[in-house]
Amino acid sequence: MKDVLLTEPWLAWAIEIQSIAQNGLAYGKNVYDIERYERLRELAAEMLSYKTALPVEKVQNLFCNEQGYQTPKIDSRAAIFKDDKILLVQENSGLWSLPGGWIDVTETIRSNTIKEVREEAGLAVNPQFIIAIHEQHKRNYPAFAHRVLKTFVMCELLGGEFRPNIETLQSAYFGIDEIPEMDGEKNTAEQVKLCFEAHRSAQWTTQFD
Repeated sequence: MKDVLLTEPWLAWAIEIQSIAQNGLAYGKNVYDIERYERLRELAAEMLSYKTALPVEKVQNLFCNEQGYQTPKIDSRAAIFKDDKILLVQENSGLWSLPGGWIDVTETIRSNTIKEVREEAGLAVNPQFIIAIHEQHKRNYPAFAHRVLKTFVMCELLGGEFRPNIETLQSAYFGIDEIPEMDGEKNTAEQVKLCFEAHRSAQWTTQFD
């Protein structure tokens, strides 16, 4: 998949304008500079609103609400294998994904992976190693207005069973030739196949963008 920032340069421009404005608001002291940075944030939101048909107010809430120096967001996804099949969870949309989600500010990659698997699949796992760190704009769709680093974590299954919850409908194990329709925002079939490669490798080297 092509990097969406290369195929959609307007998104890269909007992200850069937003980043400059947010960093300026974090460190700027001059009242006139702050006014200019606030206007830059408004322009970035207007660019996204124009191209996505989302109301400017919604774009501002999603895209322009953070404070402090802007850095990428991080999520973690667990690769859990049983009998050479990988565990996937079905989202409320009906699409499938590896269990996982945003890393909360109180969590680490390890602890967040354990938490998300427990919440979404009802399982206890022991994270073993990081398979890959992917940049969302290069690998997933649709593109977010902010940078996202997606971490894929190989996990040892310790036990448990699926329990009904508000995030997922069910869980199931799939072979490499049985991968269902994936939620591309969260994981693609190619990323799941990469997990199979790591699972079958005698000595895996972490991949990263």
